[in-house]
Amino acid sequence: MYSTNGLSFAVVLSDNTINVYATSNWERTWILSGHSGDVNSIAYSPNGDRIVSGSDDCTVRVWDVATGDCLYIFIGHTEWVRGVVYSPQGNVVASRSDDETIRLWDVGTGDCRSTLSVGGDITDMTFSPSGDNIAFSTDDYKVRVWDIASGECQSILVGHAGRFTSITYSAQGDLICKAAHGAVGVWEVEAGAYRHAVQSNGTPVFSPKGNQFATLFGNGIELWDMATGKCIRRLSTDDEGYSSVAYSPQGDLIVSSSIRDNTLQLWDIVTGECRQTMTGHTSSVTKVLYSPRGDHIASVSYDRTVRLWNVGSGASRKISHRHSAAVTNLSYSPKLNQIASCSVDSTIRLWDAESGVCSGTLTGHSGYVWKIAYSPQGDQLVSCGGDFRVRLWDVESGACRYIFIGHNTIVYDVVFSPQGNQIASASEDKTVRLWNVQTGECQHVLSGNDGVWIIKYSPQGNQIASAGAGGTMNLWDVGTGACQHTLIGHSGDIRGIGYSLDGNQIASASEDKTVRLWDVKTGMCSHIFIGHRRGATRVAFSPRGDQVASASRYDKTVRLWDLESGECRHTLVGCKKDICAIVYSSGGNFIASWSDYGEARLFDVETGECRWTLNYDKSAYLGGSLLSYNFGWMSPEVDTFITGGADGSVRAWKVVEEGDVSRVRMRWRSTNGQLGVEDACVQDVQGLSDLNRRLLKQRGATGEPSLRLRETGKKVMSMASVVSKLKSSSSNTESLN
Repeated sequence: MYSTNGLSFAVVLSDNTINVYATSNWERTWILSGHSGDVNSIAYSPNGDRIVSGSDDCTVRVWDVATGDCLYIFIGHTEWVRGVVYSPQGNVVASRSDDETIRLWDVGTGDCRSTLSVGGDITDMTFSPSGDNIAFSTDDYKVRVWDIASGECQSILVGHAGRFTSITYSAQGDLICKAAHGAVGVWEVEAGAYRHAVQSNGTPVFSPKGNQFATLFGNGIELWDMATGKCIRRLSTDDEGYSSVAYSPQGDLIVSSSIRDNTLQLWDIVTGECRQTMTGHTSSVTKVLYSPRGDHIASVSYDRTVRLWNVGSGASRKISHRHSAAVTNLSYSPKLNQIASCSVDSTIRLWDAESGVCSGTLTGHSGYVWKIAYSPQGDQLVSCGGDFRVRLWDVESGACRYIFIGHNTIVYDVVFSPQGNQIASASEDKTVRLWNVQTGECQHVLSGNDGVWIIKYSPQGNQIASAGAGGTMNLWDVGTGACQHTLIGHSGDIRGIGYSLDGNQIASASEDKTVRLWDVKTGMCSHIFIGHRRGATRVAFSPRGDQVASASRYDKTVRLWDLESGECRHTLVGCKKDICAIVYSSGGNFIASWSDYGEARLFDVETGECRWTLNYDKSAYLGGSLLSYNFGWMSPEVDTFITGGADGSVRAWKVVEEGDVSRVRMRWRSTNGQLGVEDACVQDVQGLSDLNRRLLKQRGATGEPSLRLRETGKKVMSMASVVSKLKSSSSNTESLN
């Protein structure tokens, strides 16, 4: 959304934040964070200095655009806030909620002026141009106009035989309403007269002058005269997927978006000609907006990008530089200080752990990439996924060294041996395959499980365990491929396994609600840990060697078991969301739990107390998968960790001690924003840091920073101008330090 003065642009993200950009240089100025639920609606104040937002957390917040501060938190609604709007004078904010009320808030004092109890679902609301009235539509097929001063209903507009989905005032004060079944009606508000009705799709849009409005029909746009209710012109193409329209501020042009061919069209209202078709989005375009000055157009797409277009040239100014779909797995390489992420979008991305700079994208998989793992040396990366293939990558060059072919269905897990000379892969085809890293040959095919989901090498690397469907676990000799033991005892599928540090024991977590401890040499079960109320899905040995932890995705608890006595030392509670991962700190004094809905907790192993909690919604939910793993420590001090999100983002977090309180703050995250500088030369630019140099190179700049300027034939950008464009909004990462 553009501010009314055109100086800033706000975007709502799926992590419950609002990003604000300065339109002069498209630098991100603020990340407005504070809502704990989805942000459903935002609106600028008339002078553009404030933003109001409404959220699923039942609150309304008012933000200062200049400072990024939250000025007010309006509390009163008891259900989700669906819409917010400023009065034309900017002194009142209206909010509508699923609690069937509209609340009017005084922006000067923060007080609630009045509450309108509607008694039904409120589908839309809007202030009159004078600000004296507020009109809202309800699910009883009526529009009510309320006098703000008296709080009384001024008129009730009827005429449609369907539920209203949107209402809008014209500049002259006429009211236009869109009904669910495709009818658009126009009322003269003062007289309460029903003037016109037309059939159309989409939300009607008024021209700036208020003398006409535009609606969508099958394969084009219809322009209607407000006075007569007649169709003035039809703007049409062969496409039948128009989704949004917007008038230019001057009212002489209309831009439309398409959900079929992913394009934007610019139309001349007078001639009806299509002046320009803008291409660049890779998925359906759902919304278009004109800037208040009319020099830019903003478009929103299902490809998870917001693009900014120069009206004259039709060139796009912003593109995406993160995963375009959910992140399925993360891996951290301490030797390289690098993070690898893989995604449903079939790609693997490599990130600098300190800065968040994307150093490379590995492409080649034809289906989603499910699992990745670094070699012990950190120079290679292995991946597997839905295309039945296992790929081995050179991290430095990004080249695919080998494609391991043999599995005939989805490959769920892949791991390096501790020595790094062998790779094991597990598939739904009920086999485990062992691959030689040097030659690319398959050394052994291990068959015996009903379905293999999980594999683990022993710490010595001479044995590998496989488990999954059916409740059995097999222990295999890596050298010969022979099955040493079949561990039988569970009555439900096995969801997690783990070796002890010395390799003498292995633990298994099962859907039968139990955790079992097995002797690796004899194959005998030494302990059965009983306590989970529902299926156990994760298990991990403490680095201290004295306990094993188990987690249940379903009962949302973590239990710490004493290896010697078999007793439960602590039951760690408080998790509100399904647990998908547990990880001990390197010292074994802490354990973290992670939910694929975005909840993380750190527990003290000795006391069982929760040290800190992180919550951010819709992080990495993958349809209830028990195989996704999107959490990892980046430091032995357990003060830095990484997470992956369903929105395609990768985030790095920092735990900060503030007195006796531990707080979690975001260090950086990958975002949609990147400004290309393919036409820029940074040859001999002075003062660039190594981070800025890498950011520029990543985005297509040429030349090497040095002492004096050369290559004057190319466009040379000053360090200050280049870096200012790359920081925050135009970087592929957002640094939050």
